Amino acid sequence: MAQPNRSLARKGRPGGGKMKDQSAFLKKALRARLRARLRDIPPARREEDSAQARALLARQRVWREARAVLFYAALPCEIDLFPLLEQALAGGRIVTLPRFFPESGAYAACQIENFPRDCAPGKFGIPEPAARCPVFPLNRLDLALVPGVGFDAAGHRLGRGGGYYDRLLAGVAGTRCGVAFDEQLADHIPAGPRDMTLNCILTPTRWMEIPGPRPILS
Repeated sequence: MAQPNRSLARKGRPGGGKMKDQSAFLKKALRARLRARLRDIPPARREEDSAQARALLARQRVWREARAVLFYAALPCEIDLFPLLEQALAGGRIVTLPRFFPESGAYAACQIENFPRDCAPGKFGIPEPAARCPVFPLNRLDLALVPGVGFDAAGHRLGRGGGYYDRLLAGVAGTRCGVAFDEQLADHIPAGPRDMTLNCILTPTRWMEIPGPRPILS
């Protein structure tokens, strides 16, 4: 009787490593192109685009009905949603931000009540909730607002390469909404089995809903 090829069993399917390397190469090249586009956007236009994106999000039912929201602290190259965060706090909504936990090497959503008081620079110099801020269950979030480097119309997201957001989003039961400048939209984002698909994408000029089952707001 022929014996199984144990070397193949250990290594996996033939060509698997090559396909993974090719996907990583494509993602790296796409990140470089999209980041170059972002650098070409003047600061004044970024502020104007952020204001337009906030106004467009405020008109959406998913925003109006969400009681627990995961925000992000925007980098200069990202759409700034901070005024909506302040509005949500003033309106009594549950507001959370990602915080990195070194012991697990992962992010969790932590609730804040006052941004200046409750947040300080975290792992990557981005404001994060302080240690005293409680962890909020991901499966109780109604809406997660997600930054990234690139997005496509199928709901695929290109992150910064660490996989942190994909692991965080895996536990979100509510709507996962990508937020981006129009320049960050791509025809196709290479996606693997661990890359989380979004339910919708917001840009300054578009609200794109991705076909598929819709999360139920709590």
